Formats: sequence, C-alpha cells, structure tokens
Amino acid sequence: MTRFLQALLTGVFFTFIYDFFIFLGVFQNYIKKYEIDLYYNILFADHQSLFLFALFTLILGAVIIYLDNIKVSIIIISSLFVLSLLPLIPSVGESVAKMILMQKNATLHVGKYTYTGDIYYNGRDNVYLFDKELDKMLKFNKDNIKDEAYK
Repeated sequence: MTRFLQALLTGVFFTFIYDFFIFLGVFQNYIKKYEIDLYYNILFADHQSLFLFALFTLILGAVIIYLDNIKVSIIIISSLFVLSLLPLIPSVGESVAKMILMQKNATLHVGKYTYTGDIYYNGRDNVYLFDKELDKMLKFNKDNIKDEAYK
C-alpha cells in the first residue's frame, strides 16, 4: 500500500510540473498576446482535464516507482518534460491554446446586435470574440449574451 501511495504522490508531482509548463506556454503565447484579462491560476484551474491529470498521474507514478529499469524511466520522464516545455515556443504555445480554447465561426447575440467571428476565450464572466467584419477583439459580459451556449 505504501508503494502505491508513493507512486500516486510521485505521479501527481510530476504531472503537476508538466501541466504547469504547458499552461505557462498557453498563458504567455496566447492569453497575453491577445490581451485577454485573465490570471494564470484561473486558466490553469478552469481548463485542467481531471481525466488526463489522473491518467498521467497513474502512468508516471507507475513508471517512476514500479519500473525497475532506471534508464527507461529517465528517458520517459525527460521526454515528457521536453514535450511539456514545447508550448513555451510562441508558435507551438499559440497552436496548443487554439486547440484547447478557441471556438471557430461562432455567432453571438448581444442586445439587438449579432456578432460573428472566432471566440478566443470563453471565461467565467466574459467572452472574447474576434469579429472578422470589424477586425477587432470584442469583450462581452456573459450576462448580456442571449445565447445559452456561451453562458
């Protein structure tokens, strides 16, 4: 039981470090680039996939604690670490963020107006939409949006 607990805690530790760098790249190369008013902690908490976190926790814990071949463990851990650092490269970080956060070709009804464009971020209180006709980033409070899909 203690070995399983040790594997679980080790897996959580390494998974947390990898996630930190992935979301740091998303924050630096997407959130800041498009001037979205958001703190890192909120981004990290709201978009954390608990299923993936648990899966990587179990896999990494098992690799580190139960795998007897240290060379293989080091290769796996270092490879995943390098992969988690890739979003720190601006083009990669932006691409990863667009896969996670962006919704293409969305239509928002706000008041008597309709806006069409790409939603760059759908947050807790606000939606950030890049309107293609206006060629401008627009920020809408969720209370003003009529579409239930974006509330």
